[in-house]
Amino acid sequence: MYPYRPNARRINAYEDADYWVGVNVKRIQDLWLDRSPSLQILDLGCGPGYFLYLCRLFGHEALGLDPDDEPFFRGTTEHFGVRRVVARIHPHTPLPGLGKKFDLVTGHRVCFHRIRRAEHGEWLEWSSADWEFFINDVRTRFLKSDGRLLLEFNRRQDGSSFFTDEWRAFFESQGARVFRWKALLAAEPSQRPRFKQI
Repeated sequence: MYPYRPNARRINAYEDADYWVGVNVKRIQDLWLDRSPSLQILDLGCGPGYFLYLCRLFGHEALGLDPDDEPFFRGTTEHFGVRRVVARIHPHTPLPGLGKKFDLVTGHRVCFHRIRRAEHGEWLEWSSADWEFFINDVRTRFLKSDGRLLLEFNRRQDGSSFFTDEWRAFFESQGARVFRWKALLAAEPSQRPRFKQI
């Protein structure tokens, strides 16, 4: 039982396991993880661990990275028996060393780029320099030579896409292929990866 705590994030939606297993099965299929050989996968912001659990069921070796703020997430990752590193992602700060590289690094429903809310309620977010540092850190320290980085973004507060014209142009300048609310980047900045090549 995980009682409500004042000022806690709204996490109750993640208790609907049927729904979130369905969402993550779709993610697995979109990434072709249900028909690929075994991959080394790092999931940034793994939350309750549904994606990690399903990756393992399909024969992949998956590791999560997330802060340890939510007892519910701690409990579900322990229940699923999935591995995670407890860490928080900060701008212009390297991710903790994990001693290995990965075929695929994912971030679903990315929100680590949100710094704090402004007085009018909008999020203050990372700058392009912050994103460039993060992408370079993942590419150079965590991706194998043919590895991929997939970032899936939440919609903005007004329901619009994260990818304004400016952000789309920035991510494309980093070699990303942008599709709907996702950006896919290769380890090599000059490559423009296709989603079906993962």
